[in-house]
Amino acid sequence: MTRRILLVDDEPGIVDFVTYGLAREGFEVVSVGDGQEALERARAEPFDLMVLDVMLPRLSGTDVARAVRRESDLPIVMLTARDAETDLVVGLESGADDYVTKPFSMVELVSRIRALLRRRDLDARGGGTVREAGAIRIDLAQHEVKVDGRAVRLTRSEFRILTLLAEQPGRVYSRREILQHLWATPHVPDERTADAHVANLRRKLGEEGLIVTVRGAGYKLVA
Repeated sequence: MTRRILLVDDEPGIVDFVTYGLAREGFEVVSVGDGQEALERARAEPFDLMVLDVMLPRLSGTDVARAVRRESDLPIVMLTARDAETDLVVGLESGADDYVTKPFSMVELVSRIRALLRRRDLDARGGGTVREAGAIRIDLAQHEVKVDGRAVRLTRSEFRILTLLAEQPGRVYSRREILQHLWATPHVPDERTADAHVANLRRKLGEEGLIVTVRGAGYKLVA
């Protein structure tokens, strides 16, 4: 089955480069040049993944990501010329699953896309187990999380990280372990990605002390 990619970028050079590279890898690519059209196409047509630039006419990439995430779990890879940590956090908080900084290689982008699609396929085959850790209840089949009975809306990446930490409450997971679990591959992106996801996860869970940073080692869930 051919995977359909929605490419959203207003730079002709980037569009040509990415379209050609993804087509060579067997993907079907639909490209649009502004955020509003991207949102309309994402709502009207089936896509397997969105490659989304941050800086766009009419509607920014972060606004597009937020709108898409409210309506679906379509995987999103954001493209940006900036790599400051605050931009990374904002991109992931908006609902993006990954973040690639320009300039990037086609090999890197394809690797990230395939990892996201593989992860989505694995999630779709998941069982109906319910996992509980202290105040947290995780429904793996429904992709639902509750904290003390309060529903918490998480991105797919945040959900997978919480599920990993809840497997063994009290165990410290390194940033690399978290990202390897997230991407189902030993080749992981910048470890700051783990920090950004955990920061957003903590904020959404809304209770102090659930996820603890172990200095120099990683993170653990305190149940």
